[in-house]
Amino acid sequence: MDYLEYYGLKEHPFSNVVDGRFYYNNPLHSDSLMKLKYAVDTKKGLAVVIGDIGTGKTTLARRFLEELDESEYEAALLVVVHSSVSSEWLFRKFAIQLGVKDIRDDKVELLTQIYKRLYELMEEDKRAVVMVDEVQMLNSREIMEEFRGLLNMETPDGKMINLVFFGLPDLEEVLSLDEPLKQRVAVKIRLKAFSENDTKDYVRHRLTVAGCGREIFSDEAISLIYKCTKGVPRLINTVCDNALLEGYLAKKSRIEDSTVQTVAVDLGLNGGLK
Repeated sequence: MDYLEYYGLKEHPFSNVVDGRFYYNNPLHSDSLMKLKYAVDTKKGLAVVIGDIGTGKTTLARRFLEELDESEYEAALLVVVHSSVSSEWLFRKFAIQLGVKDIRDDKVELLTQIYKRLYELMEEDKRAVVMVDEVQMLNSREIMEEFRGLLNMETPDGKMINLVFFGLPDLEEVLSLDEPLKQRVAVKIRLKAFSENDTKDYVRHRLTVAGCGREIFSDEAISLIYKCTKGVPRLINTVCDNALLEGYLAKKSRIEDSTVQTVAVDLGLNGGLK
């Protein structure tokens, strides 16, 4: 037996792997999605989502991608995994995701292919959307200038491509590497940590999705979870997962604040409890 069976759960409720089924549509994320949809539908060109570590940027990006109907949008999500990415690599990825065939190695020819594909999409009455996660890692003036070049592709109706950047607060400095690009930001969204009420709703929501039919965490436990995580979703998941394991090992039917206190100390998160 593990804690799933012990607490009557069908699956792990607090995994930090992004899973759309567990998406928690709090007011801030709901408003953010509407703003991003507005930016894309009106062909504004560039939208930016900024948030601290663990506040749900990638979750929001995946959710936005899921909500874009394939019959109306040609959409893709790219994740920057290291800082040595070149503009050539990015353009090739853009071209692949946008459906360009027989991609050329020459950069000028590749840009021409991208332009032609964007024109085809426009003729099909589809909007091109490319989301890029972890953009703060692209700390390069050249790449920022290249992004600006893409946004220069436009028609009287608006931009031919919509870019949505997701990144840590450092993204502000990266955008400043090319002031004209920074001035092209049409929509800027700042994600924040959850409030205590949001934290309570979030925990209960994930437990419900995982098949829980009762209250496992006491109100005092959730209050302590909020204090030690400061409302950061990724940390909430980690604390709750460990608390369920600790509760199972101690054969407790309900997670109280004492269990959360033990977990917070083990994870080094007890500083927020002082």
